[in-house]
Amino acid sequence: MEIYLDANATTPVLPQARDAALSVMADAFGNPSSIHGSGLKARARLDEVRATARRVLGAPTGQLLFTSGATEGIQTAVLSALTALRRRQLAGEALPARLLYGATEHKAVPEALKHWNALLGLDREVVAIPVGQDGRHDLVWLRAHAASAGLVCTMAANNETGVISDLDGIADALRGSGALWLVDGVQALGKLPLQLGERAIDYAPFSGHKLYAPKGIGMLYVREGAPFTPLMAGGGQEGALRSGTENMAGIAALGAVLDALEGGGTFASLSQLLDRRQRLADALREAFPGVVFNAPFDISLPTTLNVSVPGLGAKLLLDLFDAAGLRVSGGSACGAAKAAPSYVLQAMGLPAWRAASAVRLSFGAADADATINEACRRLRACGESLRATCQTPASERVSADATGTSVPQRPDLLTRFTVDGACCYVVTDADSGRCVVVDPLPELTGTLTQWLRCRALTLAAVLDTHSHGDHASSAQALRDALPAQLAEEAWPERVDALGWPLGSEVLALGAHRLSRLAIPGHTADSTAYLLHAGGELLAAFVGDTVMPGALGRSDFTQSAPQAFGPSLKTLERNVGPHGLLLPGHDYDDRFATTLAVECAAQPLLDGVLKGRLSAEAFAIGKGVLEHDLAPTEYQTMACGARVACTRAGERVELDVASLEALLRDRGATPVLVDVREAYEARMSPTEELSPEAVPLSALVNALPRWRALPAHTPVVFFCRSGNRSAQAARALRRLGHDQAWSLAGGLALWPGARAVTTSFDAIAI
Repeated sequence: MEIYLDANATTPVLPQARDAALSVMADAFGNPSSIHGSGLKARARLDEVRATARRVLGAPTGQLLFTSGATEGIQTAVLSALTALRRRQLAGEALPARLLYGATEHKAVPEALKHWNALLGLDREVVAIPVGQDGRHDLVWLRAHAASAGLVCTMAANNETGVISDLDGIADALRGSGALWLVDGVQALGKLPLQLGERAIDYAPFSGHKLYAPKGIGMLYVREGAPFTPLMAGGGQEGALRSGTENMAGIAALGAVLDALEGGGTFASLSQLLDRRQRLADALREAFPGVVFNAPFDISLPTTLNVSVPGLGAKLLLDLFDAAGLRVSGGSACGAAKAAPSYVLQAMGLPAWRAASAVRLSFGAADADATINEACRRLRACGESLRATCQTPASERVSADATGTSVPQRPDLLTRFTVDGACCYVVTDADSGRCVVVDPLPELTGTLTQWLRCRALTLAAVLDTHSHGDHASSAQALRDALPAQLAEEAWPERVDALGWPLGSEVLALGAHRLSRLAIPGHTADSTAYLLHAGGELLAAFVGDTVMPGALGRSDFTQSAPQAFGPSLKTLERNVGPHGLLLPGHDYDDRFATTLAVECAAQPLLDGVLKGRLSAEAFAIGKGVLEHDLAPTEYQTMACGARVACTRAGERVELDVASLEALLRDRGATPVLVDVREAYEARMSPTEELSPEAVPLSALVNALPRWRALPAHTPVVFFCRSGNRSAQAARALRRLGHDQAWSLAGGLALWPGARAVTTSFDAIAI
């Protein structure tokens, strides 16, 4: 069964809340604005829920209106406050210069401020209130700027870290300022005693689906006397504060949750929640030595853990946890699809690696204790999986074979690592245990050190394909980190500037060998490394000379633009039109290419190889393409002018029904490929599909074999969500095999996928 640990994003609906909603929809479906019996019953139910909400929130006075959720509540509150400022402006008053919001606020708040500030023509400065490393607002700063604020927006508890704001301290800092105060209460509902009637809070929005009610229902508290402007005008419902027929099913469900809060017995006590958090924290420490908790426990919600693990990225951890059936998040669900560091942790001033690798575990107060126990067991299993596959510093160096003899763990021949579109390769000969690293990246020094040590490999060389224009070579740093594993011929005094052993024509790796080929152009020292086994060319590492959809730029001071065209011809003579090229940059996740493929996509390349362009004309045309190249999507230097890498409208997704039909078709014999990494596959094997396991990091090893399949043979890739498998399918199609597919939605949508364990279901351990 799946374990759901993403309660800060949303929660399941309590059984009694489901029952209440269904009851209203089936039987008590009257419109509360109607004056007949059915309508009066609905009105009574609505008033009853509102009264319960007032007691739970400690808000005996002021307005409490039902909304569709927190975003509507925030919009309404901001519109109300800024409309009041506009009225003052129109009356000739001097307005406060700023609108303030906490730097760690949910994005709904600053976006609402910017939207209404512009729409109402206020032109106030929208400024973030800084926070400390503990995530709490800088009250000294706030006190100094409060007098210049027309509206101040803070949150009661942060959705990513769980940090609880010092509301009393904020109230004291704002005292006498005249600023209106909005407090986002979403994560506080049911977890903190807000007592709104005792505080100077003007607006407080809430969302039901964060506390076991359905999506689409929320509340907004407005302090008595606070300015108010309806966001929606119409039939005058909610006392003309929020028009539109009330969502009675949602209100009834929310009422059932509020009743459960008042009555007790459904939700765990504070001491129970603290104990559960401690058990999860202990399991994380055991699974991931060195784990860092990004928020102090003593000022955080007991249901939230935000962690970073040195050397392990957030994506790796999310994939691993998901494979183990642990549903966690990389931060706010609203921004989870964007591959960006946590702005919350950045605002806290935490180191960049922590912001980029943070993962959030959040459980619900109605979770069964057995759910937490099982989550702890799976966390420990995740740690074991990483150690067994050489992903952590504590990994075992060797494993035992069938006879009990310790033998080094050997990877595939080619392993690819990427950082922001830049590629690094490790070439490993399994029999000799010798390896070569090509184009090491500074960000990967720790990862590669750990990876090579765990596998007890001898480092025969650390090679650069050229002197890099976008980053410094980390070759020497890697050599320094692995003195005991460095072969004599790889010692710094025995290699040239690119790492090639002095006086050697060939670099031997057991049955494999590398030779070098000068291809100046991108830089004057650009070099290709050709990998052979016997008399067969397996691949060529070409750096930035040829990339999928681009040629390396030649406008660096160390470039040799006039030599670029002749070098491409030299490359063609040595690798042929269909030889596999492994690039130094791969911005579009195409993994490999060939000169034939690139000629079809790049007229300049085709022209120079076919003799239609001279070296000079090629250099001139290339210079035009490279004029004022914009940075990449990663805000790094673009190493070449890119052209489209995919065919227009190309779709590679194969839905579940189509795959099932393929598997039933005896004449189809599809090749099924699991592209998840080994640490994931260990946690959730897929015996029912009997796939070939080719991790994405080792995909380049199998591309030539799949290219050689009969044209009608389907190759179906799958992964956790369908994203990585789609990359693999597009890469293979680009190399000429049109029957390459990706399982749409990945294993998450496969019929064998496990159902989610709801917070209140017992699970077998």
